[in-house]
Amino acid sequence: MGMHTDTERCVRAVRSKDARFDGWFFTAVLTTRIYCRPSCPVVPPKPENMTFYPSAAACQQAGFRACKRCRPDTSPGSPEWNQRADLVARAMRLVADGVVDREGVPGLAARLGYSTRQVERQLFAELGAGPLALARAQRAQTARVLIETTPLPMAEIAFAAGFASIRTFNDTVREVFALSPSELRDRLPKKNAGTTTQGAGAHAGGTPGALTLRLPFRTPLNPDNLFGHLAATAVPGVEEWRDGAYRRTLRLPYGHGIVALTPRPDHIACRLTLSDLRDLTVAISRCRRLLDLDADPVAVDDQLRTDPLLAPLVDKAPGRRVPRTVDEAEFAVRAVLGQQVSTAAARTHAARLVTAHGDPVDDPEGGLTHLFPAPEALAGVDPEALAMPRTRRTTFTTLVAQLADGSLNLGVETDWTETRARLLALPGFGPWTVDVIAMRALGDPDAFLPTDLGIRRAAQELGLPSTPAALTSRAAVWRPWRAYAVQYLWATDSHPINFLPV
Repeated sequence: MGMHTDTERCVRAVRSKDARFDGWFFTAVLTTRIYCRPSCPVVPPKPENMTFYPSAAACQQAGFRACKRCRPDTSPGSPEWNQRADLVARAMRLVADGVVDREGVPGLAARLGYSTRQVERQLFAELGAGPLALARAQRAQTARVLIETTPLPMAEIAFAAGFASIRTFNDTVREVFALSPSELRDRLPKKNAGTTTQGAGAHAGGTPGALTLRLPFRTPLNPDNLFGHLAATAVPGVEEWRDGAYRRTLRLPYGHGIVALTPRPDHIACRLTLSDLRDLTVAISRCRRLLDLDADPVAVDDQLRTDPLLAPLVDKAPGRRVPRTVDEAEFAVRAVLGQQVSTAAARTHAARLVTAHGDPVDDPEGGLTHLFPAPEALAGVDPEALAMPRTRRTTFTTLVAQLADGSLNLGVETDWTETRARLLALPGFGPWTVDVIAMRALGDPDAFLPTDLGIRRAAQELGLPSTPAALTSRAAVWRPWRAYAVQYLWATDSHPINFLPV
């Protein structure tokens, strides 16, 4: 069961206003009928007046309203959904990706391969709310972000947040926040309308579809490897590092977007330009996944510190995240392009494909020119035109064909073990390629790269065993966080991003 069932531990977290537990559980106060995050700044209620829920949706369903001080709806997401591979976790990743809004509960169930009844029953048992209530809570949060960070008319906000009608939008906002949409907007400081202290950021400034918001995370967060890796491997035209921000184009369900992500001490500043505002929820969800913002760094680092040879690395720069991806198919293609070549060569290969087959986009700030080509576009590429050895051409064409026809799915709902087996069966896919895709595209926090050159060099320097078998054996004590150990080891190596093994 989740942490919300451990009443004593929850009460301790609330009394100490421990922000590490924000998003793990929610405190509902029986006397005021309000729900809060554990770190709420107000005086904690008496333990007998507190009850605990695993999700904001469960609090809302039980008739509690969001606290206006601590804004529990803007907590980081529960780390559980990204570290688990079971049905509930996969369902939650899909809900965050907006699937219920686009395809309904039947669509959610179909993607998971279960009946709607099974999915509803399992979600309710663990989260105290079914998929519709979870999606509704997410719509309410999206609506709040738009109300507070843009000058958009309420009708457009209702549409963008995924509500079926203005009336449902008004009723939901009033029910969840105990304020009407216009009252939420009126509460903002008049001088700087559009800025808030917690979940939202600066005003949209009138640019159509441009939004600025804050992405919260659990501290500590070390941005060095996270942004360093993304900048070092950036594909020209699709990604760039500019003025302290990582910028890239996004392929989204209703259109496309451009995002700029800038690390700040207590949040990630996120500036989004969207061709269709209905993509806001999905874009935020994918940016959070890209930067691994729902991780629990304290749990990860505590486990890795139990190894005396890793402990000094963790102590020196705690809070490393695993750089992930906004597009799993794109990452798999890039992993193949990077087999047995340098980072520079991999970027050149990718840039050629982007120029020839990517959809052009208009970047108001200049610099970005294309979306990374979809598998369907790449499936039509003439293999002879690819500047790579014949065997790797076969690897590339087989991968894109299977991604294009849907026989290989790398989406957030996939079963990690099953998908690894499917990838290993592809020609030219060895353990390194499969594990780097598992780590960065599938999001497996325990994926490990014992054959990676940078990892082996770092292991040798630290006095860890450097042969793959011996290192794997030693790494058992790092489980279930071996993907994070990889980040700490890569950080010690002077050439961590030469993608050589297959």
